[in-house]
Amino acid sequence: MLLLYTPAFLVGVASFWLYPADDSRFLFLKSAVTIHFFKRLFEVIFIHKYSGEMSLDTIIIILVSYFFVSLSLIYTQTFNQGLSEPSIDLKYLGIVLFLIGISGNFYHHYLLSKLRTKGEKEYKITKGGLFELVICPHYLFEILEFLGISLISQTLYSFSVTLGSALYLMCRSYVTRKWYVSKFEDFPKEVQAFIPFVF
Repeated sequence: MLLLYTPAFLVGVASFWLYPADDSRFLFLKSAVTIHFFKRLFEVIFIHKYSGEMSLDTIIIILVSYFFVSLSLIYTQTFNQGLSEPSIDLKYLGIVLFLIGISGNFYHHYLLSKLRTKGEKEYKITKGGLFELVICPHYLFEILEFLGISLISQTLYSFSVTLGSALYLMCRSYVTRKWYVSKFEDFPKEVQAFIPFVF
C-alpha cells in the first residue's frame, strides 16, 4: 500500500521545489495535495489493518491514478499564475472544508482500524461516528477534502476531479451498503449509503 501513495506524495513534495511561487492560492493547493497523500502514507504505516491482498494490475492502475491526480492538480494550477484572482475568493472556505474532510476521514479510518484485532479478517458492522448514519463516512469526508481542494484551486479542472471522485465514491458506498445488507441480517436499515437520511 505504501507503493500506491508514495509517488503522489513525492509529486507534492517536489512541487515546492519545482514551483516556488509566492502566490498563496498555489501554496495552499500544493500543501493540501501533499498533506492528503502524507496522511494516506501515515495511515498505511500506523492505522490500517488490511484483510486481503491486491493484484498487481490493480496496484498499477491505482498508483498511476493517484500520481496523475496529484501531478495534474498541481500542474494545471501553474497556468493560473499571474492571472487575475476570481471575483469571489473561495480559498479560505476551501481550507476549512479540506481540514474538516481530512480530520473526519482520518477519524473514521481510525474507527475502522479498531474493528479488528491483529490478524483478524472477519467483516463486522462498524459503530461510532457517522457509521451510525452512513456505511462509508470516510468516503463522504474524502469528498469534502477534494471539494476543499477545488475551492482552494478554483479551476474547472479541480472541480472536475472532485466531481469524478464524488461519483466514484458514491457508487462504491452504494455497492458496499448492498453487500452489508446481503451479508448481515441485523444490518441497521437506517444506515444509508452515502448521505445521512437521504441516500
